[in-house]
Amino acid sequence: MHPVICTIGPFTLYSYGLMLAIAFLVASKLACIEAKNQKINPDFVFQLLFIILISGIIGARILYVVSNLGDYLDDPKEIFMLQHGGLSWFGGLLFAIAAAAYYLNKRKEDKYRVLDLIAPYVALAQAIGRIGCFLNGCCYAKSGQLIPSQLVSSFFLLISFIILRFMQNRPHQPGKIFFGYLTFYSLKRFFVEFLRGDSKVLLWGLSGFQFTSILLFLFSLSMLIKIARNK
Repeated sequence: MHPVICTIGPFTLYSYGLMLAIAFLVASKLACIEAKNQKINPDFVFQLLFIILISGIIGARILYVVSNLGDYLDDPKEIFMLQHGGLSWFGGLLFAIAAAAYYLNKRKEDKYRVLDLIAPYVALAQAIGRIGCFLNGCCYAKSGQLIPSQLVSSFFLLISFIILRFMQNRPHQPGKIFFGYLTFYSLKRFFVEFLRGDSKVLLWGLSGFQFTSILLFLFSLSMLIKIARNK
């Protein structure tokens, strides 16, 4: 683990925060390039991604803290120590979708067209961000497990990015890329949970995040079927 990159005087550069910043910059740059190709205002796309980033971090942190409340009761100030890691993607998803929906409605933009545009780059950003988890030591694998769950997650997110970009460059119905992303992610999260040692078993040997993944998978798959039937 390398949670700290370097310390210069009072300034400390944390690997977790650095990888989050790199993830956002890389993903937003590529998304803005694709926005130009699709005749969508790249400034609008950047603003949307920034809103998604901030709202996603807030939501992800809230759910993580609530899920691990016992760890924060003794030292509440740790709630604000993002550099120590601790974000729950499902909380981030709910907050980010709510914020994105509000912003898209306000701008009167075609929701699915924009969501299809940014979905692959969200997967790429997550793939980079998981490297930050690996360096920080959070989202760790089970004791004795030689396979780093963070890098496994990063690998499959990168594969998802490649598949989604391939789909994006071919004719597709509105919403197919976005719900494809949700389908891939829910599958990935369900199976990677078996490697993770920081998730509590809820029922039948499955964690709460696995049950959430099942629900998300069924929802996104049903939407893909609906889209496919809507010629």
